[in-house]
Amino acid sequence: MNTQTEPSQFRIFVSGATGFVGRHVVAEAVSRGHHVVAMVRPASSASALDPVAATGRLSIVRADLAAPTGIAEAMAGCDAVLHLAAVKGGDFFSRFAGTVVGTETLLNAARAAEVRRLVAVSTFSVYDYGAIKAGSVFDESFPVIADPRGRDEYAETKLYQDELYWEFGAAPDNHLVMMRPGMIYGRDQLWHPLLGGEFGPIDLRVGAKARPPISYVENTAQALVLAAEVLCDPQTTDSVDGQVINIVDNDLPTQAYYAERVKELVEVPKSLFVPRPVMKAAAVAVAAVNRRFFDGRAKVPSIALPDQIDARFKPFVYQNAKAKRLLGWSPRFGLDEALRRSASSEDLVSKQLMSNGRSES
Repeated sequence: MNTQTEPSQFRIFVSGATGFVGRHVVAEAVSRGHHVVAMVRPASSASALDPVAATGRLSIVRADLAAPTGIAEAMAGCDAVLHLAAVKGGDFFSRFAGTVVGTETLLNAARAAEVRRLVAVSTFSVYDYGAIKAGSVFDESFPVIADPRGRDEYAETKLYQDELYWEFGAAPDNHLVMMRPGMIYGRDQLWHPLLGGEFGPIDLRVGAKARPPISYVENTAQALVLAAEVLCDPQTTDSVDGQVINIVDNDLPTQAYYAERVKELVEVPKSLFVPRPVMKAAAVAVAAVNRRFFDGRAKVPSIALPDQIDARFKPFVYQNAKAKRLLGWSPRFGLDEALRRSASSEDLVSKQLMSNGRSES
């Protein structure tokens, strides 16, 4: 299947359309001939989408998942919903309201509008890294965490979000593809949590030899739009309906190599290097003290949670064969070109539109 050649035209509703990933998804979809209905919060700027608007294949709807008036009406006539909106900061309750309640609102709007196809954007954070031996091949058969309390608020709320996705997909005549990108990197987000994190006033680098599951933002957008195309085409819907598809780039670099390349291009935080086994032992000790003296209720940095150490730094062999087979996807940009684009001042949304979905030489 080569879905990258002359795709049919579809009308795709995209939430989180002006976000880090969303703006590239919108540009990718429009560059491939689709019409996008982009949901933008009332107070947010949509200027990042100005180059897309000039094509005439973009409709912007101002709406908020906390006050969902008008969302179902905006979805009317769309072939699919591609849901990106989520809350990544704040406490558990803020994340739950923004991610879980917001997703429930969006899916209810899709039901009301009778839009039956959903590209559900999940995350690698829902996988149970502690259940599998280090060095194992990591693919879509990996187990999902059963008890999220040992992980951070992001993983917990995304797990609840996945439950809503599956409920939507299980309804008669509905169709769902569950997309799970790894750590998405790109402009202003090159130094990411799979390299380390804050421990109080100290920035830590954890591990050096693991090959983290990263995906460049434009490659991710490419995969998500391909998923929408395959899901919307009646001839190929069944091939992805109900499937989980992981998204990671080819030829993943080690933590050390990636960090050095980023340091050559942009300023990065000063950090203290800690080997992964040492950090894991420290996290286990912190957890034991927390249980013994605080009944496990003390708030500690996520980097000090034992399960989170496994989720972020445990080494595995990551696979993207399923995405290539089912979507016809091949990551457009390798690491060097992705880093160069991320560190440049180029308008990447405009460049995506000009490329019209074709690889650049």
